[in-house]
Amino acid sequence: MGRNRSGVLELAVLGLLHGTPMHGYELRKRLYTVLGAFRALSYGSLYPCLHELLAAGLIAEEHDEAEAPEPPARAGTAAAKARAGRRSLKVYRLTADGKERLQELLAEGGPATWEDDGFGVHFAFFGLTRADVRLRILEGRRSRLEERMEAIRAAFTRTRERVDRYTEELHRHGLESVEREVRWLNELIASERQAGQSAEPSAADGNISDKESS
Repeated sequence: MGRNRSGVLELAVLGLLHGTPMHGYELRKRLYTVLGAFRALSYGSLYPCLHELLAAGLIAEEHDEAEAPEPPARAGTAAAKARAGRRSLKVYRLTADGKERLQELLAEGGPATWEDDGFGVHFAFFGLTRADVRLRILEGRRSRLEERMEAIRAAFTRTRERVDRYTEELHRHGLESVEREVRWLNELIASERQAGQSAEPSAADGNISDKESS
């Protein structure tokens, strides 16, 4: 797994554990269902990430109380056989250091957050992200897609005479998909800016009130 994708996975795990502690299997399911960028995620990538986070002290593991081992029963009894078949499930939770690391990751708004994997995961945790960082990521993503759009158009113009109609349709489909996302980003950016402008008078009013009261 590449360095960028590894960092994205770290953010995804810490972000999900911020909400509630989870078993490894439950965490993997949430990565599948909540974060579309991780549909192909396997145990082979998740568990090494968990081990690294444990070693760094960013998460801690506990045994599920409902599955915790009980005092040993006498060998051969039904209770002993039943307990032998039970597994104690590990529950992962965020530590104080993990919360600090999550805030560091959420504060990032550079080029890595504009790429397909990075943007999808950061967007999933926009509810935990500062408004200025959200806007920076959205504008960066739009800029990156506009570059991609121009590249697709240029390639389409160069090869149009040499490709069959199916390849031409594939190019057109790719261009339309990018154009659609750019329109969506424009709406989000406008909404973020409007929300920021409406919040400014409130802050100013608060300052005025503080001066008057003093």
